[in-house]
Amino acid sequence: MLHVVLYQPLIPPNTGNIGRQCVGLDAHLHLIKPLGFDLDEHAVRRAGLDYWPHLKLTVHDSPEDFLVWLQDREPWLVSKFGKAHYYEPAYVDEDILIFGRETTGLPAAWTERWPDRLISIPILGQIRSFNLANAVAVVLTEATKQIGRFDQ
Repeated sequence: MLHVVLYQPLIPPNTGNIGRQCVGLDAHLHLIKPLGFDLDEHAVRRAGLDYWPHLKLTVHDSPEDFLVWLQDREPWLVSKFGKAHYYEPAYVDEDILIFGRETTGLPAAWTERWPDRLISIPILGQIRSFNLANAVAVVLTEATKQIGRFDQ
């Protein structure tokens, strides 16, 4: 199972769409606090996230707590500053895909910690970046395909 990590996400619909993708592609979603929204049962129900009970979800109380969970594993960090394109790595089951906050991206300490694990989605047109939910869809689908989950 792949792991999708959102670093301090701010926009509820992005996280909702990513949660749907994770359920649909059988991936585990990790959220690193602080979050820009509430995840209580009432908020989830009000947002119409009827698939939410099927989501494999872990909420980490801080970046430090996430790093404790991560241990010595090496994640893939998705950033517009990545030198490799998202389709170049050879993904394996249990890989961890980290996506930055919508407004500020990933912390420099993380991109400096794993400089050889930075990947990007090529931007050909006149935009600064892709929407977070769209970026997750692109990378998660490629990784899922590579680990052979579509062949099952």
